[in-house]
Amino acid sequence: MSNGYVEIPSYSSSQVLLLKELERTLAAVSEAEIAVAQEMILAARRVFVTGAGRSGLALKMAAMRLMHLGLVVHVAGEVTAPAISQGDLLLVASGSGTTAGAVHAAEVARNVRAEVLALTAAPASKLGQLAQGLIVIPAATKQDHGGVRSEQYAGALFEQSVLLVMDAIFQVMWRERGESAEELWKRHANLE
Repeated sequence: MSNGYVEIPSYSSSQVLLLKELERTLAAVSEAEIAVAQEMILAARRVFVTGAGRSGLALKMAAMRLMHLGLVVHVAGEVTAPAISQGDLLLVASGSGTTAGAVHAAEVARNVRAEVLALTAAPASKLGQLAQGLIVIPAATKQDHGGVRSEQYAGALFEQSVLLVMDAIFQVMWRERGESAEELWKRHANLE
């Protein structure tokens, strides 16, 4: 505060804040967890993605990129998504690891012997315990209002990190496959 007024950060200072928080958070993600995640994704017969709110939106973006690689990918809950079954992978994101829909989806996946790969800030959570693979993202969750892990609102840092972690995983898998951008583009939606 200055002279009784709250100083409003500028776009530039907010951009610096976001980039610093993302750099710190992404640097703390385990390379070993990423390697396991890549193996799980590539070994799956089909990949299903789910998450609530902005975490779910980040995974929908990841689903599109995995489809570009030629993987069979479904967004759980969409009307054309089939039943998940053995040999499939559920890719699920929940910062708290307690989001009811995410936990339920993981329970269903485990009950039919599908594998679960979770992105979470809370590895000891119910979701973390259900998952065979974990990517721990040390970011604030939506209910963490203390500003200790992030100065951003709610779970923004977690959600941004989910998107960037999945984009980095895509980038590695794309380069390892050796396909050109033109080959991937042939799989891009043409009914837009």
